[in-house]
Amino acid sequence: MIELHNLCICLVEPSSVQASIITDHLKEVGITQVIRVTTGAEAIATLSRDDAPDLIMSALYLSDMTGTDLIFDIRQHSTHAHTPFILISSETNPRYLEDVRQAGTIAILPKPFSVVQLLRSIQNTLDFLNAEESREEYADLKFSTLKVLIADDSKVARKHIRHVLESIGFEDFTEVIDGKEAIPLVDSVFYDLVVTDYNMPNVDGLGLVDYIRTKSIQTSVPILMVSSEQDVGRLAAVMDAGVSAICDKPFETNLVRNLVIKFIGNSEQER
Repeated sequence: MIELHNLCICLVEPSSVQASIITDHLKEVGITQVIRVTTGAEAIATLSRDDAPDLIMSALYLSDMTGTDLIFDIRQHSTHAHTPFILISSETNPRYLEDVRQAGTIAILPKPFSVVQLLRSIQNTLDFLNAEESREEYADLKFSTLKVLIADDSKVARKHIRHVLESIGFEDFTEVIDGKEAIPLVDSVFYDLVVTDYNMPNVDGLGLVDYIRTKSIQTSVPILMVSSEQDVGRLAAVMDAGVSAICDKPFETNLVRNLVIKFIGNSEQER
């Protein structure tokens, strides 16, 4: 199990001043193993080292690529595709952050960030890295025997969600790109959990939730929405339609794990 004091971080920051500030903050919380690089290419190279980092922390704007490009490159890496990634940026425009959210970043830290914000993102990283170590606590739920449907039009988002659920113990997955593909499946296969995004083509998350709850053969299946949607009205409509819970992108691994354990535990009690 990886603990905070032995966490190794690759910090991708072209500014020496910013790098010094961030490194000092990391030392404040007990992290001293920091590999500082200035470009995306250098960061990718660190993943092949014997002392490969456990976490990549990157600025948004680099000389050779953006932080968005970097996380997508990492997600395509055959060996280190699931390396945790934290974006550090003063950018507040959702349009520039959406792709990073979809790619499965652990957190998006503002510049400047507080120690509390840093600690929360680091704890989420540790929960992500150590998820498999906690399986014995809920082995009686037999996640490996359960069927999961993931609906998300982003391939990298599906991959990240699936990896988190696999680390918990799930093994049986069906993936679709939108609600239109999901609907015939929920009418023919009994799932134990449905995980969906909100913004999808053809039939969105609201449409899928509404269909499952009112027209499908499995109206009571737990539905977890993991989405970057921020519109309060739209999210309220999803809650009214009967979604079991909503998590933001980026989501906290521990939160997803606890929600899934609660869903499945309640379902087992009802049987």
